[in-house]
Amino acid sequence: MRLILYLGKGGVGKTTTAAATAVRAAELGYRTLVVSTDVAHSLADALDAPLGALPTQLTERLWGQEINVLDEVRQHWGQLRTYLSTLLRRRGVDEVAAEELAIIPGMEEVVSLLHIRRQARDGNFDVVIVDAAPTGETVRLLTMPETFQWYAARVMDWEPTTLKAARPLVKALVPAADMFATLEKLTKGVEALRETLLDPEVSSYRLVVNPERMVIKEAQRAATYLALFGYPVDGVVLNRVLPVEAAEGEFMKELARIQQGYRQMVYDTFDPLPIWQSPHYARDLRGVADLSLVGQALFKDVDPVKVQFQGKTQEIVRDGDEYVMRLPLPHVEIGKVAMTKRGDELFIEIGNFRRDMILPTTLAERPARRAVFKNGVLEVRFGAPEALPATEEAPVV
Repeated sequence: MRLILYLGKGGVGKTTTAAATAVRAAELGYRTLVVSTDVAHSLADALDAPLGALPTQLTERLWGQEINVLDEVRQHWGQLRTYLSTLLRRRGVDEVAAEELAIIPGMEEVVSLLHIRRQARDGNFDVVIVDAAPTGETVRLLTMPETFQWYAARVMDWEPTTLKAARPLVKALVPAADMFATLEKLTKGVEALRETLLDPEVSSYRLVVNPERMVIKEAQRAATYLALFGYPVDGVVLNRVLPVEAAEGEFMKELARIQQGYRQMVYDTFDPLPIWQSPHYARDLRGVADLSLVGQALFKDVDPVKVQFQGKTQEIVRDGDEYVMRLPLPHVEIGKVAMTKRGDELFIEIGNFRRDMILPTTLAERPARRAVFKNGVLEVRFGAPEALPATEEAPVV
């Protein structure tokens, strides 16, 4: 079983990349499902075929699917939502507000992932390729299993040890459904889901970028968040690169020249991850035949289903009140480390090497205390958050 998730800023070509990977995987003999978790689905447009909430077969070994999140929520959360909504109304909460409050934040993301894992686990497919929502939403989606159990236990206002004792009482009050059994089943599913998402032999996360500064910065942020939660990234797709030799006219030549600078930035930023480059095509790409050409040009002799990189591109660990970020930089010579932090950006210089990093909120709010480079690893230590200056109270008039 293999699960491959493509992440990236909206508009970078994530859907086309995921679909092209799926077509290439199917050509190599894998039973392949490509599935979209984005609310604004565009996978059917890329494949030029109608897709529904269930897998639709497109070729001998290729299926496509656009998950209906609302149906999945009703299936996994319907009984519990009804129970919580009734409980809130009895406590005086407005009916409409009770319906909204009865949904645990991130439930849509959790059930989407549970559905994808079920498809992969049941053995119907060798690989499931996910066209994920834009980066911010996907990072939230991936972090939800981390917090789901905590929230689920407290929204019921009972600790897990109390659930067993309370079950007979609730079954007597609500004989039509065992709410706690449903909740326990859901939380166990989330536990198994997290194990799957963290297993580098099963799951891989791939970033899709364009040669543009803001896109690269967002991908950096996503890579750091993935490292923070332990999700294994195994490659980067550099999409829509203009061929310098084909650029005509001053405008296109200048644009291609600028892109080459950002192209190098991608290689410097995401080293040692493998980077696959895709050109900017002069026409709209639609359908399996077009996607087959894209997949072959993108991966060439590489099998895209195989794990392409094993190891940590960065690591973030807690040490008492501080956090330590470790960056393996095997190709950088030992030298004096210069470090500057401005807001959520960290600038590192070691000799001729320079890297600009976008920090997650956890680190952005902390002062960067010390940076040391030793044995090919850069270690940056972040102190405890600094207290905000006290504000003076306005005089009472």
